[in-house]
Amino acid sequence: MIVKQIKLPNQSKDKLSRLKGRTGIQNWNILCRWALCYSLSENTIPTDFELPADSNVEMSWHTFAGEYHEIYDAIIKARCICDGLPTDEETLSKYFKLHLNRGIAYLAGTNVIKSIDDLLDLVLEKVNPCEGDE
Repeated sequence: MIVKQIKLPNQSKDKLSRLKGRTGIQNWNILCRWALCYSLSENTIPTDFELPADSNVEMSWHTFAGEYHEIYDAIIKARCICDGLPTDEETLSKYFKLHLNRGIAYLAGTNVIKSIDDLLDLVLEKVNPCEGDE
């Protein structure tokens, strides 16, 4: 388990609220999963800074990760290894939170996402293996 509890900064809460309105996805944990995966798909390490836990949005690891908690554990650990970072509990927790908040900022910062279809298009565009083959 990467973290026991996840408490988001107010800034991330506000961004998630806007995403909820745009996409119609009502559960924080679902949007957070999208955000985490989107950040993990970026080739860069998220900027290391202190994240305040000043909002009332809080969820347990199991609420966040659900039945796929082992997969989320593994991909965070694998990403830390790929980035040349240690895999101790503190580092895994820190970079999970950094990726989560970066992903929320990326998704909310794009004016492209006006619906759930736009969210799907954004993700599919990022992982399309056939892109550029024509």
